[in-house]
Amino acid sequence: MSNTIRVGISDQKVAHAPDILVTFALGSCVGICLYDPHAKLGGLSHILLPDSTGQKPLTTPFRFADSAIPLLLRKMEAMGANRRFIKAKIAGGAQMFAAVGKPALSDVGQRNVLAARQALAKLSIPIIADDTGKNFGRTLYFHVEDGTMRIQSASKGEWKL
Repeated sequence: MSNTIRVGISDQKVAHAPDILVTFALGSCVGICLYDPHAKLGGLSHILLPDSTGQKPLTTPFRFADSAIPLLLRKMEAMGANRRFIKAKIAGGAQMFAAVGKPALSDVGQRNVLAARQALAKLSIPIIADDTGKNFGRTLYFHVEDGTMRIQSASKGEWKL
């Protein structure tokens, strides 16, 4: 029997199959799913901002793409994952604040996606599925049993990647 494990904003969790990781309220935030199919081990990080530059001391490393993703990888490796087999799926990064008219707010989703992509590339982790951008929020369910990422949106329905 599987457990459903909630991942909050600026949070991350790692789980073994058959558990399901879920995060809500992905607007401009990005959900990063890492999966090792051989170990049947998955991790989910819900990042709020792109980079931790200027955040010294760094008291909230899970908040930022550049610090959260390496920490998630280390946590998974400590639980038995092998970096050679890990693949990524990402979702979120929507443009939720376009009506506000402030560029710093309106492009934070795009900057979050770019930072997540850069952090994953730096770690040589390929992105095999991507549901980012647009202008709607998402809920992300990550099924550790098979690495499926299921997305739900109040305005767009449900789909799998």
